[in-house]
Amino acid sequence: MCGIHAVISDGASGEPPPLSESLQQTLSSRGPDYFGQVKRDIPLDEERTKALHLVLTSTVLALRGDHVAAQPLEDTASDSVLCWNGEAWRLGNETVTGNDGEAILAKLRIAESSVVDASETREACVLNVLRSIEGPFAFLYYDAEAKRLYFGRDRLGRRSLLYNVSEDRRSITFSSIADVPASGWQEVEADGVYSIRLDALAAASGSAMGSWDLNTYITKHDWVPSAPVDMISSIGTFNTTLPGPGCVLNYDTPSVSILRHWISESLKLRVLNVPEPSDVPSDIDTRVAVLFSGGLDCTVLVRLVHEVLPSEQGIDLINVAFENPRQVAIFAKQPNPPKGGFYESCPDRITGRKSFAELKAACPGRYIRFIAVNVPFEEAMRHKTKVVSLMYPHDTEMDLSIAFALYFAARGMGDSYTTDAEWNPNPAIVTTPARVLLSGLGADELFGGYSRHEIAFKRDGYRGLIDELMLDVRRIGQRNLGRDDRVIAHWGKEVRLPFLDEQLVRYAISCPVWEKCDFQNPYHLAVIEPAKRALRLLADQLGLPSAAREKKRAVSLRYLECVSI
Repeated sequence: MCGIHAVISDGASGEPPPLSESLQQTLSSRGPDYFGQVKRDIPLDEERTKALHLVLTSTVLALRGDHVAAQPLEDTASDSVLCWNGEAWRLGNETVTGNDGEAILAKLRIAESSVVDASETREACVLNVLRSIEGPFAFLYYDAEAKRLYFGRDRLGRRSLLYNVSEDRRSITFSSIADVPASGWQEVEADGVYSIRLDALAAASGSAMGSWDLNTYITKHDWVPSAPVDMISSIGTFNTTLPGPGCVLNYDTPSVSILRHWISESLKLRVLNVPEPSDVPSDIDTRVAVLFSGGLDCTVLVRLVHEVLPSEQGIDLINVAFENPRQVAIFAKQPNPPKGGFYESCPDRITGRKSFAELKAACPGRYIRFIAVNVPFEEAMRHKTKVVSLMYPHDTEMDLSIAFALYFAARGMGDSYTTDAEWNPNPAIVTTPARVLLSGLGADELFGGYSRHEIAFKRDGYRGLIDELMLDVRRIGQRNLGRDDRVIAHWGKEVRLPFLDEQLVRYAISCPVWEKCDFQNPYHLAVIEPAKRALRLLADQLGLPSAAREKKRAVSLRYLECVSI
Protein backbone atom coordinates (compact mmCIF):
# COMPACT_ATOMS: atom_id res chain seq x y z
CA MET A 1 0.00 0.00 0.00
CA CYS A 2 1.30 3.42 -0.90
CA GLY A 3 0.19 6.99 -1.29
CA ILE A 4 0.70 8.52 -4.74
CA HIS A 5 0.31 12.11 -5.87
CA ALA A 6 1.10 14.18 -8.96
CA VAL A 7 0.63 17.78 -10.01
CA ILE A 8 0.79 19.04 -13.60
CA SER A 9 0.95 22.83 -13.68
CA ASP A 10 1.40 25.62 -16.16
CA GLY A 11 4.94 26.96 -16.01
CA ALA A 12 3.62 30.49 -16.49
CA SER A 13 2.17 30.26 -13.00
CA GLY A 14 5.56 29.49 -11.47
CA GLU A 15 6.57 26.43 -9.49
CA PRO A 16 3.64 24.45 -8.08
CA PRO A 17 3.13 24.95 -4.36
CA PRO A 18 4.48 22.23 -2.07
CA LEU A 19 2.17 19.65 -0.57
CA SER A 20 0.15 20.99 2.31
CA GLU A 21 1.26 19.71 5.70
CA SER A 22 -2.04 17.86 6.21
CA LEU A 23 -1.90 16.15 2.81
CA GLN A 24 1.73 15.11 3.26
CA GLN A 25 0.85 13.67 6.66
CA THR A 26 -2.15 11.80 5.28
CA LEU A 27 -0.12 10.36 2.40
CA SER A 28 2.58 9.34 4.87
CA SER A 29 -0.02 7.61 7.03
CA ARG A 30 -0.78 5.41 4.03
CA GLY A 31 2.90 4.74 3.41
CA PRO A 32 4.93 5.21 6.61
CA ASP A 33 8.10 3.45 5.40
CA TYR A 34 9.34 5.98 2.84
CA PHE A 35 8.56 9.43 1.38
CA GLY A 36 9.93 10.48 -2.00
CA GLN A 37 9.38 13.15 -4.62
CA VAL A 38 10.72 13.85 -8.13
CA LYS A 39 10.21 16.70 -10.57
CA ARG A 40 10.17 16.82 -14.34
CA ASP A 41 9.84 19.79 -16.71
CA ILE A 42 8.36 19.63 -20.20
CA PRO A 43 9.87 22.53 -22.24
CA LEU A 44 7.65 25.00 -24.07
CA ASP A 45 10.38 26.38 -26.33
CA GLU A 46 13.77 25.36 -27.68
CA GLU A 47 15.58 27.64 -25.23
CA ARG A 48 13.83 25.79 -22.35
CA THR A 49 13.05 29.14 -20.76
CA LYS A 50 9.48 28.02 -20.02
CA ALA A 51 8.17 24.65 -19.05
CA LEU A 52 5.21 22.62 -17.90
CA HIS A 53 5.93 21.34 -14.41
CA LEU A 54 5.29 17.78 -13.29
CA VAL A 55 5.84 16.87 -9.62
CA LEU A 56 5.37 13.24 -8.56
CA THR A 57 5.22 12.08 -4.94
CA SER A 58 5.04 8.63 -3.36
CA THR A 59 4.89 7.25 0.15
CA VAL A 60 5.56 3.55 0.70
CA LEU A 61 4.17 0.77 2.88
CA ALA A 62 6.69 -1.96 2.14
CA LEU A 63 4.93 -5.32 1.81
CA ARG A 64 6.63 -6.84 -1.24
CA GLY A 65 10.19 -8.07 -1.63
CA ASP A 66 13.10 -8.08 0.78
CA HIS A 67 13.71 -4.32 0.86
CA VAL A 68 11.94 -0.97 0.89
CA ALA A 69 11.70 0.14 -2.74
CA ALA A 70 12.14 3.90 -2.77
CA GLN A 71 9.39 5.63 -4.70
CA PRO A 72 8.75 7.28 -7.06
CA LEU A 73 10.55 4.60 -9.06
CA GLU A 74 12.88 6.19 -11.62
CA ASP A 75 14.47 4.77 -14.73
CA THR A 76 17.77 6.62 -14.96
CA ALA A 77 18.32 5.76 -18.62
CA SER A 78 15.05 7.24 -19.87
CA ASP A 79 14.05 9.67 -17.09
CA SER A 80 10.68 7.89 -16.84
CA VAL A 81 8.93 7.68 -13.45
CA LEU A 82 6.43 5.24 -11.90
CA CYS A 83 4.29 5.93 -8.83
CA TRP A 84 2.79 2.57 -7.86
CA ASN A 85 0.10 1.88 -5.28
CA GLY A 86 -1.09 -1.69 -5.12
CA GLU A 87 -0.20 -5.30 -5.66
CA ALA A 88 0.68 -6.91 -8.99
CA TRP A 89 0.03 -10.56 -8.22
CA ARG A 90 0.54 -11.57 -11.82
CA LEU A 91 2.25 -9.81 -14.71
CA GLY A 92 1.77 -11.25 -18.18
CA ASN A 93 0.36 -14.49 -16.67
CA GLU A 94 3.48 -14.92 -14.52
CA THR A 95 3.34 -14.71 -10.73
CA VAL A 96 5.34 -11.73 -9.50
CA THR A 97 7.94 -12.45 -6.84
CA GLY A 98 9.94 -9.72 -5.18
CA ASN A 99 8.96 -6.08 -5.44
CA ASP A 100 6.13 -5.66 -7.91
CA GLY A 101 6.66 -1.95 -8.62
CA GLU A 102 10.24 -2.58 -9.68
CA ALA A 103 9.10 -5.52 -11.82
CA ILE A 104 6.54 -3.37 -13.62
CA LEU A 105 9.01 -0.57 -14.34
CA ALA A 106 11.49 -3.13 -15.71
CA LYS A 107 8.78 -4.58 -17.97
CA LEU A 108 7.88 -1.11 -19.21
CA ARG A 109 11.49 -0.32 -20.08
CA ILE A 110 11.91 -3.64 -21.93
CA ALA A 111 8.67 -3.07 -23.83
CA GLU A 112 9.58 0.48 -24.82
CA SER A 113 13.07 -0.48 -25.95
CA SER A 114 11.64 -3.26 -28.12
CA VAL A 115 9.84 -0.82 -30.43
CA VAL A 116 11.68 -1.15 -33.73
CA ASP A 117 9.19 -0.02 -36.37
CA ALA A 118 5.90 1.76 -36.81
CA SER A 119 3.93 -1.51 -36.78
CA GLU A 120 4.04 -1.52 -32.98
CA THR A 121 3.91 1.89 -31.41
CA ARG A 122 5.50 2.92 -28.14
CA GLU A 123 2.05 3.58 -26.73
CA ALA A 124 0.90 0.06 -27.61
CA CYS A 125 3.92 -1.44 -25.86
CA VAL A 126 3.25 0.53 -22.68
CA LEU A 127 -0.44 -0.40 -22.73
CA ASN A 128 0.36 -4.09 -23.26
CA VAL A 129 2.34 -4.11 -20.01
CA LEU A 130 -0.27 -2.19 -18.02
CA ARG A 131 -3.09 -4.36 -19.34
CA SER A 132 -1.23 -7.52 -18.32
CA ILE A 133 -1.28 -6.64 -14.60
CA GLU A 134 -3.58 -8.66 -12.34
CA GLY A 135 -4.18 -7.37 -8.85
CA PRO A 136 -5.47 -4.27 -7.04
CA PHE A 137 -3.67 -1.09 -8.02
CA ALA A 138 -3.63 2.57 -8.92
CA PHE A 139 -0.67 4.12 -10.72
CA LEU A 140 0.91 7.17 -12.37
CA TYR A 141 3.52 6.51 -15.05
CA TYR A 142 5.43 9.28 -16.79
CA ASP A 143 6.95 8.14 -20.09
CA ALA A 144 9.63 10.80 -20.47
CA GLU A 145 10.53 10.09 -24.09
CA ALA A 146 6.91 10.19 -25.28
CA LYS A 147 6.05 12.99 -22.83
CA ARG A 148 2.92 11.15 -21.74
CA LEU A 149 1.47 10.60 -18.28
CA TYR A 150 -0.45 7.34 -17.94
CA PHE A 151 -2.79 6.86 -14.98
CA GLY A 152 -5.57 4.58 -13.86
CA ARG A 153 -7.08 2.08 -11.43
CA ASP A 154 -7.45 -1.67 -11.82
CA ARG A 155 -10.47 -3.26 -13.52
CA LEU A 156 -12.35 -3.68 -10.25
CA GLY A 157 -11.41 -0.33 -8.72
CA ARG A 158 -9.80 -1.80 -5.61
CA ARG A 159 -7.41 1.10 -5.00
CA SER A 160 -8.09 4.81 -4.71
CA LEU A 161 -7.08 7.45 -7.24
CA LEU A 162 -8.69 10.90 -7.31
CA TYR A 163 -8.17 13.91 -9.54
CA ASN A 164 -8.88 17.62 -9.22
CA VAL A 165 -8.74 20.34 -11.86
CA SER A 166 -7.91 23.81 -10.53
CA GLU A 167 -10.49 26.57 -10.78
CA ASP A 168 -8.48 28.38 -13.45
CA ARG A 169 -8.05 25.05 -15.29
CA ARG A 170 -4.29 25.48 -15.53
CA SER A 171 -3.29 22.62 -13.27
CA ILE A 172 -4.50 19.12 -12.55
CA THR A 173 -3.74 17.06 -9.45
CA PHE A 174 -3.92 13.29 -8.93
CA SER A 175 -3.86 11.81 -5.45
CA SER A 176 -4.69 8.69 -3.46
CA ILE A 177 -6.48 10.95 -1.00
CA ALA A 178 -8.16 14.36 -1.24
CA ASP A 179 -6.52 17.43 0.21
CA VAL A 180 -8.22 19.31 3.03
CA PRO A 181 -10.46 21.23 2.71
CA ALA A 182 -11.77 18.72 0.19
CA SER A 183 -13.72 20.05 -2.76
CA GLY A 184 -13.86 19.33 -6.46
CA TRP A 185 -12.18 15.92 -6.25
CA GLN A 186 -13.49 13.07 -8.38
CA GLU A 187 -12.55 9.40 -8.60
CA VAL A 188 -10.75 8.18 -11.68
CA GLU A 189 -12.99 5.63 -13.35
CA ALA A 190 -11.82 2.00 -13.22
CA ASP A 191 -12.75 1.37 -16.86
CA GLY A 192 -9.35 1.57 -18.54
CA VAL A 193 -5.95 3.19 -18.71
CA TYR A 194 -5.88 6.95 -19.28
CA SER A 195 -3.10 9.06 -20.72
CA ILE A 196 -2.35 12.79 -21.06
CA ARG A 197 -0.21 14.17 -23.87
CA LEU A 198 1.96 16.51 -21.86
CA ASP A 199 3.80 17.83 -24.92
CA ALA A 200 0.50 19.03 -26.41
CA LEU A 201 -0.57 20.38 -23.04
CA ALA A 202 2.73 22.24 -22.77
CA ALA A 203 2.25 23.75 -26.21
CA ALA A 204 -1.24 24.89 -25.25
CA SER A 205 0.13 26.37 -22.04
CA GLY A 206 2.49 28.51 -24.05
CA SER A 207 -0.14 29.66 -26.53
CA ALA A 208 -2.89 32.21 -26.28
CA MET A 209 -5.66 29.64 -26.09
CA GLY A 210 -6.24 30.24 -22.40
CA SER A 211 -7.15 27.57 -19.89
CA TRP A 212 -6.81 23.90 -20.76
CA ASP A 213 -9.66 21.94 -22.24
CA LEU A 214 -8.44 18.70 -20.67
CA ASN A 215 -10.74 16.49 -22.70
CA THR A 216 -8.66 17.46 -25.71
CA TYR A 217 -5.51 15.96 -24.22
CA ILE A 218 -6.77 12.94 -22.24
CA THR A 219 -7.26 9.60 -23.99
CA LYS A 220 -8.99 6.55 -22.57
CA HIS A 221 -7.58 3.12 -23.50
CA ASP A 222 -9.91 0.20 -22.78
CA TRP A 223 -8.59 -2.67 -20.66
CA VAL A 224 -9.47 -5.07 -23.46
CA PRO A 225 -9.33 -3.56 -26.98
CA SER A 226 -12.38 -4.51 -29.03
CA ALA A 227 -13.83 -6.45 -26.11
CA PRO A 228 -16.97 -8.49 -26.86
CA VAL A 229 -20.16 -6.89 -25.59
CA ASP A 230 -20.79 -9.72 -23.14
CA MET A 231 -17.41 -9.37 -21.36
CA ILE A 232 -17.83 -8.55 -17.67
CA SER A 233 -15.47 -6.03 -15.99
CA SER A 234 -12.87 -6.74 -18.71
CA ILE A 235 -12.24 -10.11 -17.02
CA GLY A 236 -14.44 -12.77 -18.60
CA THR A 237 -17.77 -13.82 -20.04
CA PHE A 238 -20.75 -14.61 -17.83
CA ASN A 239 -22.29 -18.05 -18.14
CA THR A 240 -25.93 -17.42 -19.03
CA THR A 241 -26.88 -21.06 -19.52
CA LEU A 242 -30.17 -21.96 -17.86
CA PRO A 243 -30.43 -25.17 -15.80
CA GLY A 244 -32.39 -28.16 -16.93
CA PRO A 245 -34.79 -30.10 -14.73
CA GLY A 246 -33.23 -31.91 -11.81
CA CYS A 247 -30.20 -29.61 -11.41
CA VAL A 248 -29.45 -29.57 -7.67
CA LEU A 249 -26.50 -28.05 -5.82
CA ASN A 250 -25.12 -30.38 -3.15
CA TYR A 251 -21.86 -31.55 -1.59
CA ASP A 252 -20.91 -33.55 -4.68
CA THR A 253 -21.36 -30.69 -7.14
CA PRO A 254 -17.93 -29.95 -8.72
CA SER A 255 -18.19 -26.21 -8.01
CA VAL A 256 -17.74 -26.80 -4.26
CA SER A 257 -14.27 -28.33 -4.57
CA ILE A 258 -13.29 -26.01 -7.43
CA LEU A 259 -14.27 -23.01 -5.34
CA ARG A 260 -12.06 -24.25 -2.52
CA HIS A 261 -9.14 -24.50 -4.95
CA TRP A 262 -9.52 -20.95 -6.29
CA ILE A 263 -9.99 -19.36 -2.86
CA SER A 264 -6.88 -21.16 -1.62
CA GLU A 265 -4.85 -20.04 -4.65
CA SER A 266 -6.00 -16.47 -4.10
CA LEU A 267 -5.04 -16.63 -0.43
CA LYS A 268 -1.57 -17.99 -1.17
CA LEU A 269 -0.78 -14.81 -3.08
CA ARG A 270 -2.17 -12.62 -0.33
CA VAL A 271 -0.92 -14.16 2.92
CA LEU A 272 2.38 -15.87 2.09
CA ASN A 273 5.66 -13.93 2.10
CA VAL A 274 4.22 -10.97 3.99
CA PRO A 275 7.17 -9.25 5.73
CA GLU A 276 7.20 -9.59 9.50
CA PRO A 277 6.33 -6.27 11.16
CA SER A 278 9.35 -4.66 12.82
CA ASP A 279 9.58 -3.62 16.48
CA VAL A 280 6.54 -5.60 17.58
CA PRO A 281 6.63 -6.41 21.33
CA SER A 282 5.12 -9.88 21.03
CA ASP A 283 6.28 -13.47 21.00
CA ILE A 284 3.64 -14.32 18.39
CA ASP A 285 4.43 -13.75 14.71
CA THR A 286 1.18 -12.22 13.40
CA ARG A 287 1.32 -10.69 9.93
CA VAL A 288 -2.29 -11.10 8.77
CA ALA A 289 -5.59 -10.06 10.33
CA VAL A 290 -9.16 -10.51 9.15
CA LEU A 291 -12.01 -7.99 9.22
CA PHE A 292 -14.24 -10.37 11.13
CA SER A 293 -17.99 -10.11 11.61
CA GLY A 294 -18.34 -13.84 12.18
CA GLY A 295 -20.29 -14.23 8.96
CA LEU A 296 -19.86 -16.91 6.32
CA ASP A 297 -17.38 -15.19 3.99
CA CYS A 298 -14.78 -14.02 6.52
CA THR A 299 -15.00 -17.25 8.53
CA VAL A 300 -14.30 -19.40 5.46
CA LEU A 301 -11.32 -17.17 4.69
CA VAL A 302 -9.86 -17.70 8.17
CA ARG A 303 -10.33 -21.46 7.91
CA LEU A 304 -8.53 -21.61 4.55
CA VAL A 305 -5.80 -19.19 5.67
CA HIS A 306 -5.10 -21.75 8.39
CA GLU A 307 -4.34 -24.31 5.68
CA VAL A 308 -1.86 -22.18 3.73
CA LEU A 309 -0.18 -20.03 6.39
CA PRO A 310 2.98 -21.34 8.13
CA SER A 311 2.03 -22.98 11.42
CA GLU A 312 4.10 -20.59 13.53
CA GLN A 313 2.18 -17.51 12.36
CA GLY A 314 -0.89 -16.25 14.18
CA ILE A 315 -4.14 -14.78 12.84
CA ASP A 316 -5.97 -11.82 14.39
CA LEU A 317 -9.75 -11.54 14.04
CA ILE A 318 -10.90 -7.92 14.33
CA ASN A 319 -14.52 -7.54 15.40
CA VAL A 320 -16.13 -4.09 15.81
CA ALA A 321 -19.09 -3.06 17.96
CA PHE A 322 -20.40 0.51 18.33
CA GLU A 323 -22.14 2.17 21.23
CA ASN A 324 -25.47 3.75 20.34
CA PRO A 325 -26.96 5.93 23.09
CA ARG A 326 -30.55 5.02 22.24
CA GLN A 327 -29.81 1.32 22.26
CA VAL A 328 -27.74 1.62 25.43
CA ALA A 329 -30.72 3.21 27.20
CA ILE A 330 -32.97 0.35 26.11
CA PHE A 331 -30.34 -2.20 27.13
CA ALA A 332 -30.05 -0.66 30.61
CA LYS A 333 -33.77 -1.15 31.24
CA GLN A 334 -33.65 -4.89 30.61
CA PRO A 335 -34.30 -6.87 33.81
CA ASN A 336 -31.60 -9.44 32.98
CA PRO A 337 -29.18 -7.88 30.45
CA PRO A 338 -26.75 -10.23 28.69
CA LYS A 339 -23.42 -10.84 30.40
CA GLY A 340 -20.63 -8.56 29.24
CA GLY A 341 -22.51 -5.32 28.77
CA PHE A 342 -23.92 -3.55 25.75
CA TYR A 343 -21.14 -4.31 23.27
CA GLU A 344 -21.51 -8.05 23.85
CA SER A 345 -25.16 -7.80 22.80
CA CYS A 346 -24.34 -6.37 19.35
CA PRO A 347 -25.19 -8.81 16.52
CA ASP A 348 -21.66 -8.87 15.06
CA ARG A 349 -20.15 -9.53 18.48
CA ILE A 350 -22.50 -12.46 19.05
CA THR A 351 -21.80 -14.06 15.65
CA GLY A 352 -18.12 -13.16 15.92
CA ARG A 353 -17.64 -15.00 19.19
CA LYS A 354 -19.68 -17.96 17.93
CA SER A 355 -17.53 -18.27 14.81
CA PHE A 356 -14.34 -17.70 16.83
CA ALA A 357 -15.17 -20.73 18.96
CA GLU A 358 -15.90 -22.75 15.84
CA LEU A 359 -12.60 -21.75 14.26
CA LYS A 360 -10.63 -22.62 17.39
CA ALA A 361 -12.02 -26.15 17.12
CA ALA A 362 -11.50 -26.38 13.35
CA CYS A 363 -7.92 -25.01 13.39
CA PRO A 364 -6.07 -26.96 16.10
CA GLY A 365 -2.59 -25.70 16.89
CA ARG A 366 -3.14 -22.30 15.27
CA TYR A 367 -2.76 -19.15 17.38
CA ILE A 368 -5.97 -17.25 16.69
CA ARG A 369 -6.76 -14.09 18.61
CA PHE A 370 -10.14 -12.36 18.80
CA ILE A 371 -9.78 -8.57 19.09
CA ALA A 372 -13.02 -7.00 20.33
CA VAL A 373 -13.03 -3.36 19.17
CA ASN A 374 -15.54 -1.45 21.33
CA VAL A 375 -16.21 2.08 20.07
CA PRO A 376 -17.95 4.50 22.47
CA PHE A 377 -20.24 7.00 20.80
CA GLU A 378 -18.12 9.95 21.95
CA GLU A 379 -14.98 8.42 20.46
CA ALA A 380 -16.70 7.84 17.13
CA MET A 381 -17.77 11.49 17.05
CA ARG A 382 -14.22 12.66 17.88
CA HIS A 383 -12.97 10.89 14.76
CA LYS A 384 -15.89 11.89 12.53
CA THR A 385 -14.13 14.80 10.81
CA LYS A 386 -11.17 12.60 9.88
CA VAL A 387 -13.41 9.80 8.62
CA VAL A 388 -15.45 12.24 6.51
CA SER A 389 -12.28 13.64 4.93
CA LEU A 390 -10.92 10.15 4.20
CA MET A 391 -14.06 8.84 2.51
CA TYR A 392 -14.50 11.99 0.36
CA PRO A 393 -15.82 12.39 -2.36
CA HIS A 394 -18.33 9.85 -0.99
CA ASP A 395 -20.60 11.76 1.36
CA THR A 396 -23.80 9.90 2.26
CA GLU A 397 -24.85 8.72 5.70
CA MET A 398 -24.48 5.12 4.55
CA ASP A 399 -20.93 5.88 3.33
CA LEU A 400 -20.16 7.28 6.76
CA SER A 401 -21.64 4.23 8.48
CA ILE A 402 -19.45 1.79 6.56
CA ALA A 403 -16.42 4.07 6.72
CA PHE A 404 -16.67 4.23 10.53
CA ALA A 405 -16.70 0.43 10.76
CA LEU A 406 -13.67 0.05 8.49
CA TYR A 407 -11.78 2.91 10.13
CA PHE A 408 -11.92 1.49 13.65
CA ALA A 409 -11.42 -2.08 12.43
CA ALA A 410 -8.27 -1.08 10.55
CA ARG A 411 -6.92 0.67 13.65
CA GLY A 412 -7.14 -2.80 15.18
CA MET A 413 -7.08 -1.78 18.83
CA GLY A 414 -9.30 -3.58 21.30
CA ASP A 415 -9.78 -6.23 23.96
CA SER A 416 -7.83 -9.42 23.27
CA TYR A 417 -9.17 -12.95 23.72
CA THR A 418 -7.11 -16.01 22.84
CA THR A 419 -8.08 -19.08 24.82
CA ASP A 420 -11.83 -19.25 24.28
CA ALA A 421 -14.82 -17.39 22.91
CA GLU A 422 -16.31 -16.37 26.25
CA TRP A 423 -16.50 -12.81 27.52
CA ASN A 424 -13.79 -11.90 30.01
CA PRO A 425 -14.22 -9.00 32.48
CA ASN A 426 -10.49 -8.23 32.41
CA PRO A 427 -9.23 -8.62 28.84
CA ALA A 428 -5.84 -7.42 27.63
CA ILE A 429 -5.88 -4.27 25.47
CA VAL A 430 -3.88 -4.84 22.28
CA THR A 431 -3.32 -3.43 18.81
CA THR A 432 -2.82 -5.92 16.01
CA PRO A 433 0.68 -5.78 14.50
CA ALA A 434 -0.68 -7.09 11.19
CA ARG A 435 -0.32 -4.72 8.26
CA VAL A 436 -2.32 -6.95 5.90
CA LEU A 437 -6.08 -7.12 6.47
CA LEU A 438 -8.31 -9.62 4.67
CA SER A 439 -11.91 -8.86 3.76
CA GLY A 440 -14.62 -11.18 2.46
CA LEU A 441 -16.06 -8.51 0.19
CA GLY A 442 -17.14 -9.72 -3.24
CA ALA A 443 -18.57 -13.11 -2.30
CA ASP A 444 -22.16 -11.86 -2.30
CA GLU A 445 -21.90 -10.37 -5.79
CA LEU A 446 -20.28 -13.47 -7.25
CA PHE A 447 -22.28 -16.23 -5.57
CA GLY A 448 -25.75 -14.73 -5.07
CA GLY A 449 -25.75 -13.67 -1.43
CA TYR A 450 -27.95 -10.57 -1.40
CA SER A 451 -31.69 -10.58 -0.74
CA ARG A 452 -32.22 -8.91 -4.12
CA HIS A 453 -30.85 -12.03 -5.79
CA GLU A 454 -33.60 -14.14 -4.27
CA ILE A 455 -36.16 -11.46 -5.20
CA ALA A 456 -34.90 -11.48 -8.80
CA PHE A 457 -35.25 -15.27 -8.91
CA LYS A 458 -38.79 -15.19 -7.52
CA ARG A 459 -39.71 -12.55 -10.09
CA ASP A 460 -38.12 -13.95 -13.25
CA GLY A 461 -36.54 -17.29 -12.37
CA TYR A 462 -32.93 -18.02 -13.25
CA ARG A 463 -33.03 -15.55 -16.14
CA GLY A 464 -33.81 -12.72 -13.71
CA LEU A 465 -31.17 -13.96 -11.27
CA ILE A 466 -28.50 -14.11 -14.00
CA ASP A 467 -29.31 -10.54 -15.07
CA GLU A 468 -29.04 -9.33 -11.46
CA LEU A 469 -25.72 -11.10 -10.88
CA MET A 470 -24.31 -9.76 -14.15
CA LEU A 471 -25.30 -6.25 -13.10
CA ASP A 472 -23.62 -6.69 -9.72
CA VAL A 473 -20.33 -7.92 -11.19
CA ARG A 474 -20.32 -5.23 -13.90
CA ARG A 475 -20.57 -2.46 -11.33
CA ILE A 476 -18.02 -3.71 -8.80
CA GLY A 477 -15.51 -1.28 -10.32
CA GLN A 478 -18.01 1.57 -9.90
CA ARG A 479 -18.76 0.85 -6.26
CA ASN A 480 -17.04 2.01 -3.12
CA LEU A 481 -13.75 0.13 -3.01
CA GLY A 482 -11.81 3.36 -3.47
CA ARG A 483 -13.54 4.75 -0.39
CA ASP A 484 -12.70 1.62 1.60
CA ASP A 485 -9.06 1.82 0.50
CA ARG A 486 -8.76 5.44 1.64
CA VAL A 487 -10.25 4.73 5.06
CA ILE A 488 -8.33 1.54 5.84
CA ALA A 489 -4.96 2.72 4.48
CA HIS A 490 -4.97 5.66 6.89
CA TRP A 491 -3.62 3.32 9.57
CA GLY A 492 -0.73 2.04 7.46
CA LYS A 493 -2.67 -1.14 6.66
CA GLU A 494 -3.50 -2.77 3.35
CA VAL A 495 -6.82 -4.46 2.71
CA ARG A 496 -6.69 -7.53 0.48
CA LEU A 497 -9.81 -9.00 -1.12
CA PRO A 498 -9.35 -12.71 -1.88
CA PHE A 499 -12.79 -13.12 -3.47
CA LEU A 500 -11.93 -10.41 -6.03
CA ASP A 501 -8.84 -12.11 -7.40
CA GLU A 502 -9.14 -11.98 -11.19
CA GLN A 503 -8.78 -15.74 -11.64
CA LEU A 504 -11.40 -16.45 -8.98
CA VAL A 505 -13.76 -13.87 -10.51
CA ARG A 506 -13.19 -15.37 -13.96
CA TYR A 507 -14.10 -18.81 -12.62
CA ALA A 508 -17.14 -17.53 -10.70
CA ILE A 509 -18.71 -15.78 -13.66
CA SER A 510 -18.04 -18.74 -15.97
CA CYS A 511 -19.64 -21.16 -13.50
CA PRO A 512 -23.30 -22.08 -14.16
CA VAL A 513 -25.48 -20.06 -11.82
CA TRP A 514 -27.14 -23.14 -10.27
CA GLU A 515 -23.70 -24.35 -9.15
CA LYS A 516 -23.27 -21.19 -7.04
CA CYS A 517 -26.70 -20.67 -5.47
CA ASP A 518 -29.78 -22.88 -5.51
CA PHE A 519 -32.98 -20.84 -5.26
CA GLN A 520 -34.73 -23.44 -7.43
CA ASN A 521 -34.36 -25.97 -4.60
CA PRO A 522 -34.58 -23.87 -1.41
CA TYR A 523 -35.53 -26.79 0.83
CA HIS A 524 -33.23 -29.43 -0.62
CA LEU A 525 -30.69 -29.01 2.20
CA ALA A 526 -33.13 -27.92 4.88
CA VAL A 527 -31.04 -25.65 7.10
CA ILE A 528 -28.46 -24.53 4.51
CA GLU A 529 -29.83 -21.49 2.71
CA PRO A 530 -29.90 -21.42 -1.11
CA ALA A 531 -28.07 -18.06 -1.21
CA LYS A 532 -24.32 -18.64 -1.72
CA ARG A 533 -25.00 -22.34 -1.20
CA ALA A 534 -21.71 -23.44 -2.84
CA LEU A 535 -19.79 -21.39 -0.26
CA ARG A 536 -22.03 -22.65 2.55
CA LEU A 537 -21.44 -26.26 1.53
CA LEU A 538 -17.70 -25.60 1.50
CA ALA A 539 -17.92 -24.13 5.00
CA ASP A 540 -19.76 -27.21 6.19
CA GLN A 541 -17.05 -29.46 4.71
CA LEU A 542 -14.40 -27.37 6.45
CA GLY A 543 -15.89 -28.05 9.87
CA LEU A 544 -17.81 -24.76 10.17
CA PRO A 545 -21.45 -25.87 10.50
CA SER A 546 -22.65 -22.71 12.29
CA ALA A 547 -21.02 -20.36 9.77
CA ALA A 548 -22.50 -22.43 6.94
CA ARG A 549 -25.97 -21.70 8.33
CA GLU A 550 -25.44 -18.06 9.33
CA LYS A 551 -27.83 -15.57 7.77
CA LYS A 552 -26.50 -12.57 5.84
CA ARG A 553 -26.60 -9.08 7.43
CA ALA A 554 -25.58 -5.98 5.49
CA VAL A 555 -22.70 -3.99 7.00
CA SER A 556 -24.46 -0.70 6.20
CA LEU A 557 -27.52 -1.68 8.26
CA ARG A 558 -25.42 -2.95 11.15
CA TYR A 559 -23.69 0.39 11.70
CA LEU A 560 -26.00 3.02 10.19
CA GLU A 561 -27.81 3.78 13.44
CA CYS A 562 -24.52 4.51 15.21
CA VAL A 563 -23.78 7.58 13.08
CA SER A 564 -27.30 8.91 12.50
CA ILE A 565 -27.75 10.51 15.93
